Amino acid sequence: MNTPKYSNTLKLVMLALLTSIVVVLQFYGALIRFGPFSVSLVLIPIAIGAALIGTYAGGWLGLAFGFVVLMSGDANAFLAINPAAAIAVVLLKGMLAGLASGVVYRIFEKKNKTAAAFIMAAVCPIVNTGVFLAGVYVFFLPTVTEWGAAAGYANVTAFIFIGMVGVNILFELFLNLLLSPVIVRLIQYGLEILGSRD
Repeated sequence: MNTPKYSNTLKLVMLALLTSIVVVLQFYGALIRFGPFSVSLVLIPIAIGAALIGTYAGGWLGLAFGFVVLMSGDANAFLAINPAAAIAVVLLKGMLAGLASGVVYRIFEKKNKTAAAFIMAAVCPIVNTGVFLAGVYVFFLPTVTEWGAAAGYANVTAFIFIGMVGVNILFELFLNLLLSPVIVRLIQYGLEILGSRD
């Protein structure tokens, strides 16, 4: 039963399921906020898809995440300032987080799948936040500087790292490190059991 056709069908089903989880988590995860931005719970299924299905699946799931962010209104503050840049940053941050997770997992899985899952789980939120920060500095710095001054921060860097992303990245990193490796290993174990019964 473990034929290439079965394997491809399984991957497509998993990708469809994870895509729907990304959509639901982003819409409902947007309700959980630390500071002005919502916490990205969707990084968990993105990392899982990158590990279990492949690098491009991680990229697809990250891109789906970006589209939902744009549709949910979570990027409206930046869309009002520079729509093209906001769209590019939102789509790229999710897609690159998924692609990077997949690449890192593929590099380390040959040595140790558990270690690969933990490294990949850390890379996903770091890349997502890193691309966001790069986008803020390149496209939105004057406006964000004004926001920081209005919020009482002495400089824009303190506002960006403490007021905008500080608690978010820590929460996302903790949650991803806690859940993604465990879920990946459990699914892999379940697939191995199913494969051994054929």
